[in-house]
Amino acid sequence: MTRKTVTEQYPDVQPELPPRTRGVIGLFEENCTVCMLCARECPDWCIYIDSHKETVPPAVEGGRERSRNVLDRFAIDFSLCMYCGICIEVCPFDALFWSPEFEYAETDIRDLTHERDKLREWMWTVPSPPALDPSAEEPKELAAARKAADKLATAQAAQAAQAAQAAEAAQSAQPGRAPGPASTTQAPGPAEPSRPAEAPGPAESSRPAEAPGPAQAPGTAEPPQKGQAPGRAEPPQTGQAPGRAEPPQTGQAPGRAEPPQTGQAPGPAEPPQTGQAPGPAQATDSDDPGGETPA
Repeated sequence: MTRKTVTEQYPDVQPELPPRTRGVIGLFEENCTVCMLCARECPDWCIYIDSHKETVPPAVEGGRERSRNVLDRFAIDFSLCMYCGICIEVCPFDALFWSPEFEYAETDIRDLTHERDKLREWMWTVPSPPALDPSAEEPKELAAARKAADKLATAQAAQAAQAAQAAEAAQSAQPGRAPGPASTTQAPGPAEPSRPAEAPGPAESSRPAEAPGPAQAPGTAEPPQKGQAPGRAEPPQTGQAPGRAEPPQTGQAPGRAEPPQTGQAPGPAEPPQTGQAPGPAQATDSDDPGGETPA
């Protein structure tokens, strides 16, 4: 009476309804267990429910099979409903809610019976419940959910700590690496320049190979003397016949043998005696009739 009368421009402008407006009933099908309490308590008998039973296999091996009710039909005849809200109050699993939707008029009364598909669409128009009193106690459902979430977070933190300890132990067990925190990552630094290869020293350098000498006459090369480094074989002397050279006698200076005198049959020269200097071989006089050898 104290306010000015204002005309609502409906349907161009939707009216602002209170949050607890009783428009239609929305169905949250996942929560329905087909307990039939809403249909039994309805004073107008305007709720129709059909269902069947299914056998559920045991959850563990050796367990007993169970049966459950599966919802086939859930319909409300709004031509009979008087919006008392008893069905919503008696539902033990919160499957029915009030929706402020009111635009469901039909030209045929038989079309006012809405099935579960239409009731599910109205479920998304249900407003959120009003906030509780700040000094009120936390609901049991929220407390249980918060407790489970905290327990899960604690378990995950413990697993992460164990994984970090295991990684640190594995890193410290590797030879040649200092143990460090597993979670710390070191930023990559500039690559160190490669050190040039050091030239080999005089002790490490290999001895140069000697140049090949002139071709050696066929025969057995003399073995190297004691203390002499292995090298090429000495070439034979000029005018020496190919073959094995006889070693000189003890105390004899090495030299070539004298050629035989004229008229002397070729043969091996007699080796000089010990301590005697090498000289020409003594020839026999073939003109001496007596065959005497000169002194």
